[in-house]
Amino acid sequence: MTSHRADASSFLDNRGYSGPLVRGVNPITLFEKAVRDRITDSYYWKEQCFGLNAATLCDRAVELSSIGGTYGVSEKPTPFLCLAFKLLQLNPDRNVILEYLNFSDPGSDDEGEDNGVVKDRGDFKYLRALAAFYVRITFDAAEVYKTLEPLLLDYRKIKRRIRDTFALTYMDQFVDDLLTKDRVCGTSLWKLPPRQQLEDLDMLDERVSPLEGELEELDRDSEDGKSDEGHENSDRESSGKGNEEDD
Repeated sequence: MTSHRADASSFLDNRGYSGPLVRGVNPITLFEKAVRDRITDSYYWKEQCFGLNAATLCDRAVELSSIGGTYGVSEKPTPFLCLAFKLLQLNPDRNVILEYLNFSDPGSDDEGEDNGVVKDRGDFKYLRALAAFYVRITFDAAEVYKTLEPLLLDYRKIKRRIRDTFALTYMDQFVDDLLTKDRVCGTSLWKLPPRQQLEDLDMLDERVSPLEGELEELDRDSEDGKSDEGHENSDRESSGKGNEEDD
């Protein structure tokens, strides 16, 4: 008769692990050992994460009120970090993660789409943040950029847990941190190649900023203003010369 251990330690050893690998390793080991130990020893992990699957994890994500890594003197892991660790353990299909990113409540009046990015109800913004964090940890470099860059248009407010307090941030700022930093939410991330490098290798198309049209319009307005100002100065100079000749 085969028995299964209830704690997470049995998942933390590559020996005997037969599931899918991420960059050649057991995905759950992508977190540093010290972080893993804090998570598996935490009350939230033992009480709230036991028995979760890809579907029921959404319920826990909806209950989140902040992002973050560890907090307090004892560096307790946040529920956000515990759920990210659970995602690594579950290692769900790619389509499930993409569904997390764009999950919306069919009954929400705030539901909409802006430049291809689904604007879901606020209850699910932390589910999106959780999925974005998972994408950064597990997806290939080119897919990280392709998947996360559209979320830079999401300007909703979110809270970040830091030490013994909270700080206000925004979804686009969090995503930008994922794309530009090597440590986010108290977790070391694998080194993401610069976007330009991937463009040079034809792995990514050149990114066109959604603000480019507005910037071009501002440039045109600025040039028109300078041109009008030049004409006014020229007219004043001509008028001044005419007055001198009359004198």
